[in-house]
Formats: sequence, structure tokens, C-alpha cells
Amino acid sequence: MKAEYDFSKGERGKFYRKGAEIRLPVYLDSEVQTYLSERAADKGVSLGEMVNGMLKREIQIIESVK
Repeated sequence: MKAEYDFSKGERGKFYRKGAEIRLPVYLDSEVQTYLSERAADKGVSLGEMVNGMLKREIQIIESVK
């Protein structure tokens, strides 16, 4: 890294987009991904759709026992 950087010509907020949705990457263990991908294919849904459904059900369970 340089000791000093020149931001004098920088523009604050140049890439800011109000309301933009940030999607975080989620990395599954290879065995988990393989298993879930096969189950999703059997059901005819995408892996993301299946994992989101599973996580939503898990959240409901957690909330119900609070």
C-alpha cells in the first residue's frame, strides 16, 4: 500500500444507488451443496429457492420457541 493516496478528484457517492439490494454470497460445503442440489432437482426447483425455503422454516421454528 502507498503511504498516501490522493482523493482530491474523487466524487463522493458516485456509485451509491438508493434502494439497491445487496446480495451476500453464501458458500456451502461441497457435500451439502451436492445433496441439496440433487434434492432441488428432484423437486424441480432451483437450489436458491430450496435453501431459502429451508431457512425461512428454520427462522419460524426459532421464533416460535422464543
